[in-house]
Amino acid sequence: MAISTIHEPARDIPVIEDCDLCVLGGSCTGVFAAIRAARLGLRVVIVERMGCFGGVATLSLVNLWHSPMDETFEKDIIGGLTLEVIERLKVKGAVTEKAGFAAYAWAFNASEMEIELDRMIVEHGVVPWLHTSFVAPHVVDGELQAVIVENKSGRGAIRARFFIDATGDGDLCHRLGLETYRAGHRQPSTTCAVFSNWTSAPWESLLREHREEFGLPEGFAWGARVPGSDLFMLAGTRVHYDCADACGLTHAEIEGRRQVRAIHDLLRKYAPAPSPVLQTLPSRIGIRATRHVSALHRLTGAELLEGRRFPDAIANGSYRVDIHHDDKPGITFRYLDGRETYLRPGFPYVEGRWREVTETNPTFYQIPYRSLVPKGPYTNLLAAGRFIDADETAHGAIRVMVNMNQTGEAAGVAAWLALESGQAASVVNPTTLRGVLAEGRSIMI
Repeated sequence: MAISTIHEPARDIPVIEDCDLCVLGGSCTGVFAAIRAARLGLRVVIVERMGCFGGVATLSLVNLWHSPMDETFEKDIIGGLTLEVIERLKVKGAVTEKAGFAAYAWAFNASEMEIELDRMIVEHGVVPWLHTSFVAPHVVDGELQAVIVENKSGRGAIRARFFIDATGDGDLCHRLGLETYRAGHRQPSTTCAVFSNWTSAPWESLLREHREEFGLPEGFAWGARVPGSDLFMLAGTRVHYDCADACGLTHAEIEGRRQVRAIHDLLRKYAPAPSPVLQTLPSRIGIRATRHVSALHRLTGAELLEGRRFPDAIANGSYRVDIHHDDKPGITFRYLDGRETYLRPGFPYVEGRWREVTETNPTFYQIPYRSLVPKGPYTNLLAAGRFIDADETAHGAIRVMVNMNQTGEAAGVAAWLALESGQAASVVNPTTLRGVLAEGRSIMI
């Protein structure tokens, strides 16, 4: 009879790093947090379980960032490191720009982004640990003092004065036992893929007409050219597993790749010759929603859609509320001017309104700093990225990369302010925080 547990004897774990700030998670959110803090003089360590930085932008192949302007394209609302990295990529000819498109300001070469983020980490003296997994927090007398990690060299501890959880799923917050929650409706994930020789045929119609033959769920597909090449990034899969769970994440990765193969087979059969050629699969599925941490403020859809201004605002956004449904096909868009559109491929758009017509409309929304401060006893911890505190509607808008990049920058600056003042993260002065962010080219309105 198999036993249900195995006893692991206690052991001493070497401290492999001692630093001011430890950032868990190497997405652009995490990288930007690390760089902002390093520029202010902190010794920073960043830990990433995969082999490169960039998260969804690189590992998941999503090579499109939305507009840094308000909904009417009259005002710049986003700056900081998002613009800086785009400027660096432009020098390499790795960016295509589109003016006047809300969901498409820049398409970039994800591989060039990967290399540029490496350069930025090295230039700023941030200590990188790639292929390194977070294992557990180390708490002494109620104080978070270190995190346990594991990699090819074995298990080690990173001791820090402050921590930023940028893992996407809130792994550090969750394993600390802090209050977390999941949305009632979880937006499905997407496995992207890069093809060469992309078809000029109406591929959306082909996918819709023949999807059942190839076991493809009814969903939503879009894509973007890779700048300077004939390659095309397709986001056309729809995966419904819970990616916050190890078993679910495993099945999601396999199912996502199966759907990519099915799309390829479909196009080989029905698209006119020559057929597209699959060139690149992502290193990680693109995840839209898992768990959220309960913070000092939960950003609501009502606050977002009415354009509520916050005295502690640390990020601005204009990306529409974009909900990929888990209980029906298609997606729903909600806009700040009151419009609502339901898109189901192959069917007429269903146009409506989530509120009545008004004389004036907000043109952007904000994310407050308080939504990054987890509730609980740990004074040296902040959240950054898609698991910050937001309800389903607000999350549908703020979850995209350009918005989340700003939360990383804010967390990095707030960590420096907390350490400089000897205060808890929860009492960092928002006026000072916004001032330092503005000095770093972030737009504070």
